[in-house]
Amino acid sequence: MLESVARVGSLTSTPWVYVVVALSVLLDVFVPVLPSGVLIVTAATAAAAGTGAATGRVPQNVPDILALTLCAATASVLGDMVAYRVAWRGGARLDRAIARSRRLSTAQERLGTALSRGGGTLVVIARFAPAGRSVVSFSAGATHRRVRDFLPWSALAGLTWAAYSVALGYLGARWLGAAWLATAVSVAALFAAGAAAAYLVRRPPHSSPTP
Repeated sequence: MLESVARVGSLTSTPWVYVVVALSVLLDVFVPVLPSGVLIVTAATAAAAGTGAATGRVPQNVPDILALTLCAATASVLGDMVAYRVAWRGGARLDRAIARSRRLSTAQERLGTALSRGGGTLVVIARFAPAGRSVVSFSAGATHRRVRDFLPWSALAGLTWAAYSVALGYLGARWLGAAWLATAVSVAALFAAGAAAAYLVRRPPHSSPTP
C-alpha cells in the first residue's frame, strides 16, 4: 500500500493520476484490498498542498478537485455495474457460492428487502465498508434486482464516497498544513468511517413488533 501511495504522490503532477485512481476504484470491487480510498486522499492532499503554496500562485500541475471527485465517482459506478452484470450472468454456480457464505446470504437478504422498499441507503453505507461494495453489487446482480432499483443508489453511493474521500484529503491538508500529517489523519478518518459502516451493515435490522 505504501508503495502505491508513493507512486500516486509522484503522479500528482501529471494527468496519469486520474487514470491510476480510476483503475483502482474500478477494480477494487473485484479486489477489495486495492487502496483506492487512500489513493484519492493522497491525490487530494497533494492538490491542497499545491494550491496553498507559499508563493500565492496556483500551480497548474496539481489534481483538480472536481475532476478527481467525478473521476472516482464515475469509476465506482462503472465497477458496480460490471460486478452486477457478472453476478447476473453467474447463474447457479454463483447462487451456490452465496448460499455457502453466511455473510453473503445475509447481505443478499437485507439488500433485497431494502431495495424492494425503496430504501437503498444500505447501498450507500456499504460503499464505505471494507468489501461492502463487492457484497452489495454481486448480491444485487445474483438476485436479479432491477437496474432502475440499483443504479441510482450506486451512483449516490459512489458520489458520496468520492466526495468524502476527496474532502478528507483536501481539507486535512488545508487545516493541518504538513502533507504527511494531513494524509495520515485523513486516512485514519477514512478507515474510521469504514469501520462504522461495517458495523451498520452487519447489524441485524430491527424487526417490527407483531400485532
